Amino acid sequence: MKTRKIINRWGPTSLAVLLAASLTGPVYAQPASEQAAVSSEATAGAEQVAEARHELPRGHFRLPEQGDIIGEYYTVTVDNPEETLIDIARRHNIGYEEIRMANPGVSMWVPGEGTEIVIPAQYILPPAPREGVVVNLSELRLYYYPANNPGIVETYPVSVGRDGFATPVGITRTTVKVKDPAWAPPASMRREAAERGEPAPAIVPPGPDNPLGRHAILLAMPSYLIHGTNRPDGVGMRASRGCIRMYPEDIESLYERLPSGTQVNLMDAPFKAGWAADGTLFVQSYPQLEENVEGSEPLRDAMERLNALVEDQVDIDEAQIQRAIAEPDGRFVALHGPQAAVEEQPQPEAQQPQLEGILGDIELSTVVRIEGDA
Repeated sequence: MKTRKIINRWGPTSLAVLLAASLTGPVYAQPASEQAAVSSEATAGAEQVAEARHELPRGHFRLPEQGDIIGEYYTVTVDNPEETLIDIARRHNIGYEEIRMANPGVSMWVPGEGTEIVIPAQYILPPAPREGVVVNLSELRLYYYPANNPGIVETYPVSVGRDGFATPVGITRTTVKVKDPAWAPPASMRREAAERGEPAPAIVPPGPDNPLGRHAILLAMPSYLIHGTNRPDGVGMRASRGCIRMYPEDIESLYERLPSGTQVNLMDAPFKAGWAADGTLFVQSYPQLEENVEGSEPLRDAMERLNALVEDQVDIDEAQIQRAIAEPDGRFVALHGPQAAVEEQPQPEAQQPQLEGILGDIELSTVVRIEGDA
């Protein structure tokens, strides 16, 4: 697979940020904003969910003693007619694309009181070493394996680079953490704004208009960060200019606990496979990022991943894999094991029973200047 690689070094932009952070950052007062209120509400909702689901904080899961799967699918019923699907997603630690794919046919903006919503909070851990931070770009999700809490994995929805601003693939690390950052839009963005006849500030101070939000974690490559956002509705889609965006409450939590120097693995695994604790083999498939399509063969890559996982102990139905790749919606598909035995499989049309009569009609704090793309 041909992917863009990152360079694990400091560039001039990053060095300037370090100097500013350590020497001369001015102090700004952070104004109160509606974002803070929303964050509090979302966190409160997440805490209630956590109490009901194993009493772990938002985004935290116990690593399985056996297998590769965490979390569970569950449903909630809309009881507020003004609530959007995006509101529900945020409260349950789910991103935009995840909630959309799990609930086809449900309006994002008016799901409707009484509508049952699927919360796809079950995940196959990505095929990477379980250490530090792992960001699976196609999945639009971040995983964190805290070194000081080895029995736990955390996972949060993220936004990654949109078309033309792809987030690179490779290994890097965290460096400086900045609270209430100022943001310096890149020259290309200022030129684009000027062409549209819009103001093009050289510096955006902290506050509700700052696209970095209130917390930023710099990476050891120029102009790339993990940060919050002033537009949380876009979390969980390809919406940034290359950086990793998180919900404000998630980056605030991670910011407090993520040590500087932590490894960050930016990977692209649109096809995932893993074992459940009961011996069921599951797969998930996500839309592959366009910039990483060249040179890849999805079916071949999927079969290689499965063969490495099962080690010739299981016969793989290639047709099932082809269907999963053709419909990349993140849905769990059971290939083998106890849950696969009861999974209803579609039959060829020729084998469908022919019904007649009436039955035949029924279908069965310090602010620094941060340059870079937000």
